[in-house]
Amino acid sequence: MGFKVNYDEAQDFGAVPDGTYEVVIFNAREDVTQGGAENINFDMIIRNDIDQPRKNSHLFHKLWKAKATGKYNRGMIMYLAKTFGLQDGKDYASFEDFLNDFSGKVAKVQVKNEESEYNGKKYENTNIKKFEASAFPQLQHVWKTNNKEEVPDFGPGTSIDINDDDLPF
Repeated sequence: MGFKVNYDEAQDFGAVPDGTYEVVIFNAREDVTQGGAENINFDMIIRNDIDQPRKNSHLFHKLWKAKATGKYNRGMIMYLAKTFGLQDGKDYASFEDFLNDFSGKVAKVQVKNEESEYNGKKYENTNIKKFEASAFPQLQHVWKTNNKEEVPDFGPGTSIDINDDDLPF
């Protein structure tokens, strides 16, 4: 079997152009920089179930803990929870459980490419300038994997049947 060129599969891996995009949260998790700055990293994917450029590209947004208080801006966290449609009043066993609930939630974001400077070096940043509720709340995004199969839903109550024929030993 040979190899065939198909321009329909070509992807641009440069910066996502300025504009408005419908996104789905891939994951949200706490992270720490090498310098020790704590943040929440929201990893979003531009949805492929809507006609828009740069489908399947990742966008990232970080919320930083304030140096003075060591806490996140609660108002911003609640704004994102509301925008991404987390249930109002829901209690979580942990902050990690709360962040995990963002996975698979949708919103609309406004992207702006901006230049910044830090320690004399200039950087190009793709920043999320605005979050809004999605105009398309019914998610039909097809998750990409290396073998191009849909990512299964391993949510609560999901089980996987494995028999001896599935095991390599």
